[in-house]
Amino acid sequence: MLALRNVTKDFGGLRAVDGVSFTIARGTISGLIGPNGAGKSTLFNVLAGAIRPTSGQVIFDGERIDQLPNYRVSSKGLMRTFQIPRPFGGMTVLENLMLVPGGQTGERFWNTWVRGAAVRAEERRIRDKARDILEFIGLIRLADEPARILSGGQLKLVEIGRALMADPKMVLLDEPGAGVNPTLLGQIIERIVTLNQRGITFLIIEHNMDLIMNLCRPVIVMAAGKLLMEGEPRDVQTDPRVLDAYLGGMPA
Repeated sequence: MLALRNVTKDFGGLRAVDGVSFTIARGTISGLIGPNGAGKSTLFNVLAGAIRPTSGQVIFDGERIDQLPNYRVSSKGLMRTFQIPRPFGGMTVLENLMLVPGGQTGERFWNTWVRGAAVRAEERRIRDKARDILEFIGLIRLADEPARILSGGQLKLVEIGRALMADPKMVLLDEPGAGVNPTLLGQIIERIVTLNQRGITFLIIEHNMDLIMNLCRPVIVMAAGKLLMEGEPRDVQTDPRVLDAYLGGMPA
């Protein structure tokens, strides 16, 4: 589904990502871990098209995407969420999801006059889809509430919901468990598993090791911008390089 070939990203004299290569198999839930400053978030930004790599290639579903802007990357079916969600706080939760589909007929103001019926029909379809997704992620009761009132965990669910509005093939999840209470975290994990069973591939950055080790196969480890290793969770937990670089030499 996803292949990185010697991806490097420099910021002036700083090399944030240093020749990283790995593949993500279709239908998997893969984890990406590493200490702070390892280059994980920079790599996510490269994959999502937010920034271009200095060198190397990113292949998604058989097509090179590393030179595409982020809106083109998402249109190919590769979506991402953010560690710190930033919804449109004054809009309802439902409206935040309805904004996602691109190229809506009503985006051209003259269509509201000359193609009013088509605009209304499309809006109904999008609203129905958004409500179905809110039902799935457990937020339908908050559909008409302003997004600014949601808790951190609920906002993480909204992030997943917005990604689903684009019918993704693969989702990059940036710390879905950060700042989330255990009840909502369990709900998020349950939805990830269900979506994976429906065919969506996931790559997850996360500092919650219980989440990564129980959910992800394989686990990819970065340190100082480089790929350190990848493997099964049990192998990662006992690898001396990981203990030194990520866990400070402490037993897993």
